[in-house]
Formats: sequence, C-alpha cells, structure tokens
Amino acid sequence: MKLLVGIDLSEATEKVVKKVEELATALSATVWLLHSTKAEPADLYLAAQEPDTIGLEPDPQFIRDSLAHRFHAEHRQLQEIADRLRRTGLDATALLVEGAAVDTLLKEAKKLDADMIVIGSHGRNKMYQLLLGSVSEGVLHKSEIPILIVPTHERN
Repeated sequence: MKLLVGIDLSEATEKVVKKVEELATALSATVWLLHSTKAEPADLYLAAQEPDTIGLEPDPQFIRDSLAHRFHAEHRQLQEIADRLRRTGLDATALLVEGAAVDTLLKEAKKLDADMIVIGSHGRNKMYQLLLGSVSEGVLHKSEIPILIVPTHERN
C-alpha cells in the first residue's frame, strides 16, 4: 500500500504522523510525506519589510534569500519526520513541492499512484473555511482515491 501524507508542519503534524505510523506499520505501507509550500504575496511583503528598508522598495535579493531560508527550514523539518519514520522500519520519503496544497496533493497522489491520501483536519469554524478554505475539504471533494482525515483538534 502507498500512503501520501499531506502535512502542514504545524502543531497538528505530530498527530497526523503518529496515526500514519500506526497505519503504515499495520499495512506494511510505503509513506510519502508531502508538504506543499508557496510564496504567497503576503510572504513577499513580509520578507521585504527588513527593518532598514521599511518605506523603500523591496530588495529582490533579500526577498529571495528570505524565501530560500524558509523553504530550507521547511525541508529540514520534513526530512526529520521522514528520518524518524525510517528509524522505526518504515519506507518513508519526504517531498517538499511548490504549489497550492489541494492541487499539489492531488497531482502528487496521481503521479505516485498512491492508494490513499492522509491529511489532518484542524476543525476550524465555518467563517475561517469560508474566508480561507480548507485543505481537507478541498481534497475530500476532488480526490478520486480514498482519504483518511485525522482530526487534530480537541473536541469540546
């Protein structure tokens, strides 16, 4: 079995990875850990706000360096998770792919011929989903393969 696991590197990631470890061990599954990353306009704006340049035009080199630093840190986090799974005997691969989360997950699932997509759900309210969308909801509506949604929030 091949599992594609979408992780966002938030505090919720650990719950998703723990469930994937249990599932992959029970099924002798291959695991691909996918984190999609994207340079959003807000990222570019924040990167350009170096203390010495506020009010000046953004320095393109500073923006590139800031984004490269962020992507490198994300890749390192992702690789550490894959390394941890490999130490338990699982076949795990880390993938850092640029693109929107929903489209990237679906495209990579098809490319890898994944049998299942595993993602977490933060359980955010309807207003948040209306304004910003929900990755788990987007994947759920568009996927052609089974999906396991791991609740990562506390129930009240």
